[in-house]
Amino acid sequence: MDFKSIIRDIPDFPQKGIIFRDITPLLAHPQGITKIVQGFQTGFDQLNIGAINCIIGIESRGFILGAAMAMALGCGFVPVRKPKKLPSAVFRVEYALEYGTDALEIHQDALKTGERVIIIDDVIATGGTAAAAAQLVRQTGAELVGYGFLIELDFLNGRKALPEVPIVSLVNY
Repeated sequence: MDFKSIIRDIPDFPQKGIIFRDITPLLAHPQGITKIVQGFQTGFDQLNIGAINCIIGIESRGFILGAAMAMALGCGFVPVRKPKKLPSAVFRVEYALEYGTDALEIHQDALKTGERVIIIDDVIATGGTAAAAAQLVRQTGAELVGYGFLIELDFLNGRKALPEVPIVSLVNY
């Protein structure tokens, strides 16, 4: 499946000068989510990541892709959310976006020490969000063994902001 031919470009969103890569047409495609998960599985299989205990999905589109990936792998799913969305004690990390600042949180008891996790999100741009999610994983004591991104915006060099673990990106711009 040619993901790029289905992903829609939205100019000047969320602000002027940014091209938003809208994955909703791909998610709506009858085989879209299946092909995305298959792409991640193939990529991680080729990297010999090994057993995974949990998938971390970053709010909000990472929830969709991450939950589907967790189902395919038969492992757990843990959401990383925006502030004040989780009801129990949390770890919190603030980070810079390409167009502002934000924060992410994870339940303090979401992962166990030594659990092997992959972080899944729809897009890596500058890497700030994904790096913040990695900091949260570290705070829980779990081991980050990989990242999966549907889209990687190569020109923003987001990989440089991430810890040195394998990265699977399915579409590059």
